[in-house]
Amino acid sequence: MKNLRGIVAVVTGAGSGIGRGLALELAGRGAQLALADVNRAAVEETRSLVAAANSGITVRTYVLDVGDAAAVESFAQQVQKDFGHVALLINNAGVALFGTFAEVSIADMEWLMRINYWGVVCGCKFFMPLLEREPEAHIVNISSVFGLIAPAGQTAYGSSKFAVRGFSQALRLELKAARSKVEVTCVHPGGIKTNVANAARAGAGTKPDANAAAKELFSRVVQTTPEEAAKVIVAGILGNKPRVLIGSDARQIDRIQRLFPVKCGDMLTKSFEKRALGK
Repeated sequence: MKNLRGIVAVVTGAGSGIGRGLALELAGRGAQLALADVNRAAVEETRSLVAAANSGITVRTYVLDVGDAAAVESFAQQVQKDFGHVALLINNAGVALFGTFAEVSIADMEWLMRINYWGVVCGCKFFMPLLEREPEAHIVNISSVFGLIAPAGQTAYGSSKFAVRGFSQALRLELKAARSKVEVTCVHPGGIKTNVANAARAGAGTKPDANAAAKELFSRVVQTTPEEAAKVIVAGILGNKPRVLIGSDARQIDRIQRLFPVKCGDMLTKSFEKRALGK
């Protein structure tokens, strides 16, 4: 995909963070937008910001729980009715969960996987027929640095993001083998200044003080703004990159994983422990 002007782009999780940053970046490049979020007020605020910054851009908003497969299917059908075509799908919606495997329940993990993994799968499944009709089209799936390496305390979140990574890689190869015009990019953000951590669910067995400490640590180590992240993602789309790393922390973690594939998890966990102690 070499030009975004005039295309229809679908962005989930568009009510805040990277999703909002992408909406503004894409609109600035002339894309028409179908923006979805589970929070109606948040996605309407995004629409207002896009409209204020970009005249002549068509923006429609939708309330959507990406973890509801039937709702995602209806969403794709409604976007088809509203726009007629889609060339870019960005599966960005996601949630976080604090707690070790011992502290989170099966219900906690099912909730997270339903949104972080199945939301991506359903988005791809139900929008694929629309994307296949375009002369060129692109799917972007948002994973995480914890889709590259999984430290202690991230059994649930890391599982979901590793799943997104594996799904995206296989899907890209399948589409390439089928000579499809649909390309796939998997994005691995490092620490981004979004509300995901503050809005994270605490595992059923976690302690309140531990949750507060984890959120405070995250707020201290994040380095990249959503707007910066959006620019990097769009550059990845235009460059047809299979994988996009966002932030110096993501690039460093990627190097550690490549150099020390066995010990990388221990190294990252120790790094987090030192930061938690202020070292």
